[in-house]
Parts: sequence; structure tokens; C-alpha cells
Amino acid sequence: MLRRAWALSLHINSRAATQSFSKIFSRLEKIPVAERNRSVGGSPLPSRKTCPSPGNIRTPQHCSRTTCIAGLCMASGGDAQNSRPGHSGRYINRLSKERSPYLLQHAHNPVDWFPWGQEALDKAKKEDKPIFLSVGYSTCHWCHVMERESFEDVEIGKILSDNFVCIKVDREERPDVDKLYMTFVQATCGGGGWPMSVWLTPDLRPFFGGTYFPPGDSGRRPGFKTVLLRIIEQWQSNREALESSGKRVIEALKKATAIGALPGQTPPHAPKVAQRCFHQLAQSYEEEYGGFRESPKFPTPVNLMFLMSFWATNRSTSEGAEALQMALHTMRMMALGGIRDHVAQGFHRYSTDSSWHVPHFEKMLYDQAQLAVAYITAYQVSGEQLFADVARDVLRYVSRDLSDKSGGFYSAEDADSFPTPEAAEKREGAFCVWTAGEIRELLPEPVEGATGGATRADIFMHHYGVKEQGNVDPTQDPHGELSGQNVLIVRYSLELTAARFGLSMEEIDQVLAEGRRRLAEVRKTRPPPHLDTKMLSSWNGLMLSGFARVGAALGDKALVERAVRAAQFLRDHLWDEVEGRILHACYRGNEMEVEQIESPIAGFLDDYAFVICGLLDLHEATLNTFWLGWAEELQQRQDQLFWDSQGSGYFCSDPRDATLLLALKQDQDGAEPSANSVSAMNLLRLSLYTGRQEWASRSEQLLTAFSDLLVRMPISLPDMVRGLMAQHYTLKQVVICGQLDSEDTASLVSCVSALFLPHKVLMLADGDTDGFLYQRLPVLATLRPLEGRATAYVCQNFACTLPVTCPQELRRQLLE
Repeated sequence: MLRRAWALSLHINSRAATQSFSKIFSRLEKIPVAERNRSVGGSPLPSRKTCPSPGNIRTPQHCSRTTCIAGLCMASGGDAQNSRPGHSGRYINRLSKERSPYLLQHAHNPVDWFPWGQEALDKAKKEDKPIFLSVGYSTCHWCHVMERESFEDVEIGKILSDNFVCIKVDREERPDVDKLYMTFVQATCGGGGWPMSVWLTPDLRPFFGGTYFPPGDSGRRPGFKTVLLRIIEQWQSNREALESSGKRVIEALKKATAIGALPGQTPPHAPKVAQRCFHQLAQSYEEEYGGFRESPKFPTPVNLMFLMSFWATNRSTSEGAEALQMALHTMRMMALGGIRDHVAQGFHRYSTDSSWHVPHFEKMLYDQAQLAVAYITAYQVSGEQLFADVARDVLRYVSRDLSDKSGGFYSAEDADSFPTPEAAEKREGAFCVWTAGEIRELLPEPVEGATGGATRADIFMHHYGVKEQGNVDPTQDPHGELSGQNVLIVRYSLELTAARFGLSMEEIDQVLAEGRRRLAEVRKTRPPPHLDTKMLSSWNGLMLSGFARVGAALGDKALVERAVRAAQFLRDHLWDEVEGRILHACYRGNEMEVEQIESPIAGFLDDYAFVICGLLDLHEATLNTFWLGWAEELQQRQDQLFWDSQGSGYFCSDPRDATLLLALKQDQDGAEPSANSVSAMNLLRLSLYTGRQEWASRSEQLLTAFSDLLVRMPISLPDMVRGLMAQHYTLKQVVICGQLDSEDTASLVSCVSALFLPHKVLMLADGDTDGFLYQRLPVLATLRPLEGRATAYVCQNFACTLPVTCPQELRRQLLE
């Protein structure tokens, strides 16, 4: 991979540096493998080397429990020789003072780690050393592997500490640093992933990078120790070429990543772009099980939401019907598959196979948030109860397992855990899988009236595809971690299972529910996977939308109240009222209280955009304009911090940050939507709530900045295409004139909330002329209830249809 990375960088790196590294690795190939591996031990390079990033997807792999090494120790903030042992004789370094769960996982490495910050950057300049930057996250499988193999190795730790300033970064804590150097790695390697390993000059310019490295050489692949020694050699003998390389690569990346609008340019034609996006998705659609590739398969909620929005504006066409079928079929298959946790709810990260069966068992907050919205949207569109049930289940999981008592949400659950309390090694999926024997022992009772005297276990195993020898294909389990185990997947409908055992559907439903309950109780006794208790503004904003939108659509006050608690958490713990800024993260302390680090990380564009969207959704769920007012304040701050006044669009981070060599704009809707995509819609919605036409104009300018990509490859920005469609079709204003606590008002609001209306805003005109909306939209004073009854007006630019007081008539108007 290193040879390929350096070869691909030929176009942007200096010729001298490239030739130097070519010589290094050509010499390396002549050394016998046994000799190269003598000091550190060989380790074959796995078939999948990194945790997911665009272009790098792994299948479930082996992960060993982190070992404890006694001996040389490094004190926090000091050099190795001046350090003292930590508890249990382990090394302890300055990461022990951090709050990021990922950094704390490395606090006992024999490496003189620094967190990203001025102390490390000053040290590199003062000592004139290159920087080794290692980026990952706490639930990343291959980050765990590289730690165990290399960062816990005393010899490698000494090489790193003596020759580099070593910086460890949690990519979720510092997405700005991650994005900058991932851009370099992807440009020079043709792909990326985590752990990410990059070498920088003291002035932060990257000159070499990759992802996972095995500790020792294997065949023609250099191991991590060899790479370190060669880089040290080149830094000493060929430094000028490396520094020139770093300068050239940054200049090339500045040009390659520039996104902006040309003078006089306007956004592309929305219907044409939307149709092209649909066709590109249709070409990648897999018809049997849904999804958009054979394997591995990701949920991609941004694709699902686009398809349902495309249907909403093309209901009468065959393409509209096909788009809806693609979305609903994919969500049905996911709901039945092993990617969904049938015992403890929620969705795993992705499926390693085409049938959604064997997942990568990690659970991410951002997936739960977006899938809750996608499933409730599918319910609004189809009326199919399955989708509402799945949306509720997702929120049930988040409320139980990812919720802090403060109202915030944790980031993730790991894929790996110990199969038993006595086990020495973690295994992928150990917390979630079952043997046939375990299920037979848990569900032994015969079911009265069942064909052939079937037991609860017989019925449960039939319905969920459980096999005596296990149901995981060995090709999906290259390291044998799931041998003899079963991943639950719904193989038959309730009707077919009922017919098979001669029972009613209600009886089968009760048997399966009781089986899931008993398995859930057993799960509680198993060693749980690692929980990343970091709380991020951006992902909490996404989850705020999830609870608000599901609660509003189902008329569930408890879910809406949970959304209110989440918003209050954001305001209490991640809003700096004095500075008027969002903070990016806070943490769960040892006493279960919310903690902040000494120098809090300022919020990034994602934090503002996702929280604003969540507040707008919360306003529509509660019609409390307090949240609308805060959204307006945050949008003003977002504009001040991130708007590109020359090229339009928003930068991902504050362009004034001198430690970031590139000012980047996210140009892809991937696992999460791009903050620019979300902002395009936020600006349109806010312009109608506030009367600020400059925000509608800014949305248009933003869309114009991304015109080239929207025209050529709209599939890369499906969420932004939705914003483009909203800008083209113009948002409807649905105004309910009435009192918030009256039944007739509630009936009209419920009518609106039950429908999927991608191009609308909802507001309450309660007659309070001193309130937020009346102060910004004087026209509201002209809209009044009819005959003392709550009345709905459906307007565009406040040109309104005839007022209605009947929910059925309102529904007809909204669907016209």
C-alpha cells in the first residue's frame, strides 16, 4: 500500500522525495522477510485493513484484548526517562488527562503521545522534529489492532517517542484535522480509512501517509517499524526534498478541493438534476434485497430520503413509483435483516453481505438518528405499520443505551466485546450472536396447540433462521469468530410461521416477543461492548430531529418531550452563551456528570447545521417559538464563522484557524449528510419563518457553488438535491390560526404532521402580536380564525388558498 501511495503521489509530490522513497522500498524488497521480521515479529496483512472510509470497507475481523505491559513508563507531560509507573504497572502518558474515550484507550501506550494542540505543535518546532499523526476513533476495529500490535510494542514506542512528536487524534472530536489529512491520504493512496497514519513537517505539511500498518514486514509490504526507520533516515538525509514535497502537495490540494460559484452563475435546473440523481441511484440499486451495491451494504439514509422526496414531486410518473419502491423495499429488507438488532433494537453499522444478514456490529448514533427519520417518513408515505414500529424501536434503543441522564446522547457502541467474563480476547459480535443450544435452553417449553409438539425454541429458530451449526457463511467470517453462531434474521413472515406451526398470528407474535424478551435478559449478563460516552453537538442535533419528527408524526408526546430534553441539554452543556458559540463536544465524567475539557473545542459547521435543523424540527413538533429564536441566532453565528464570501457555500471549519492548511467544503452526502446540504434547506426554512429574504438568496448561492457536482454526479449529494428541489418548487407555509392547547388546533396540526410534505414549513398564529413570528412576519396579523374555530391557511409567499377548519379538507389541500 505504501509503494502504491507514493507512486500515486508522483503527480503532486516533488520528484526528489518520490525517488528517495522508491529507493528505500526497493532496497527493502531485497532483504529476506525473516531478517526484516526478526526484531518485531511478522504479522500477515489482513484482507481488509481499515475501518470504513470511502473506498475502504472491512469485513468482521479478529480483535484481541489490549495487553498490559510493565516496565518503562512515561509521566503525563514528561519524557519517558522522567516518568513514573501508573496503576497496575502500566505505562501512563499525557493522554490520561484527556476526556475522549479514544485518547484514553491509548493513555497506557509506551508512546509519548500528545493530543492535538499548541503544546505538541510548539514542541515539533522547538525540537525541529517531524510529526507522526495517528487518527482513529474508539469503536474502530483496526485502530484497536494497530494499538495492540504497534503502539503497545516497547521498541516501536521508543522509536516513535525519540524521533517524532507523536499526536493522537479522535476523528470524532477533531473532524477538521481528520478531514484535512484524510484528503491528503485519499489523494495519494487512492483511498482512505482508519486508523490513519500521516507524517508531517513541523509546520504541519504532510509528506507521507497511509492507514493501517502491520508491525513487521510481510512479503513486499513494509511493516510499521521499517516505515518509521526509513522515514527517519530520509528526514536526516533528504529533508529538503520532503519539505518541498509537503508544500507542493498542499498547493495541489488547494486547487483540487476548491468549490465556488462563478460570477453571474445560477443553480442548475432542479428537475433535471433530480432525475439524473434518480437514474444514477437506479443503476446501482440491487433489486433482490434492496440497497445500492452488492456488498458491503450501508443503510445510506440520504439516498432513501432523496428517493421518497423524488416520489413526492413525481407521484403520477413511473419513475416516481419506482423511486418509492426502491426506498420502501430497501427499508423492509433492512428491517428483517441481521443489520437490525432484533433483540435489543437499533441498527448496526453496515452489512458485510448482500442480504443484510451479517453486520459489522458497531452501532453509531448518527445512523440511529437518520434511520429513525427515514422509517417514520416511510410510514407517512405508505401507512405500513412495520415502518412506524421500526422507528419506535430505534428510539427505544437510543433512549435505553445511548442516553445520558443530562438529556444528551452518547456517540457509539463498539462491535467487539468479550464473549464471557473470563475471556482474554474480544470478538466481533460476541454480545449479539447465539448458538442453537443457547436458544433451546432459554426457550424449552412446548407451545400448546403447535404442530408436532413444537417448543418455543422450534418456532423462534424457524422464524429467525437459527441453525444448529450456525447460520453465518464462512466467507463472511474469515477469522472464525462467528463459527457455530447465529445472527438473527427474519426468514418468514408471521403468516408463514403461523401456518407452519398451526397457530394464529397473534399466538406466534406472542411466542416471538417472549423469546426476544428472554434473550434480551441474557444479553444483560454478557460483558457489554465499549460505549463511547462522548456527546457531540452535531450527532445530538441529528438525534434531536429523530425524536422530534417521529414524535410529531405519531402524535407521541413522550417522544417529543425527549426531544425537548435533548435541546435543553444542548443549550445547557454545549452552548457558550457568553461567546455566543456552540461547543463541539462534552463528556461523561467518572461520577456520571457532564464534564468539559479545559479548552473546549469550538463547534464546526456540522454542529451548527445539524443543531439548527433539529431545532426547526422541534419547533414544528412543539410550535414553541423559543426554539425557532435559538435557531435564528445560531444561523447568524454560522454565517459569521463559516460563510465563504468569495465563492459562496460554507467551510467545514473556521477558515481563520492557522493550524489548518486547507479551508475545505464537504462535497459528499455519505454516512452523514453534508452540512452544506443541510444548510441549504435550513436557510430556506428560516427565510420563511423570519422574513429574511437574504437567507433564501444565500441558499441559492450555496447551491450555485456546488453546481458542477450537482450536474455531473448528483448521486454524491442526494441531500443537497433535495434542497435544490425545495428551492425550485418553493416551500409552502402552513399557518394554523388558533390556540396551542385547544383540541381543534391539535387536530389540524396532527393532520399536517401525519403527512410527508418535504416542501413545507408549519407555524402557529396564536394572536400574540408581540411574539417571535408576528414581529418578523406582520402578514400573520391578517390571518384570523373563522367563527372562533382553529383555521388553517396553506400559502406560498403568503398568497393563501381558502381557509379551512376541517382536517380532511386541509389534507386534500396539502396533497394537491
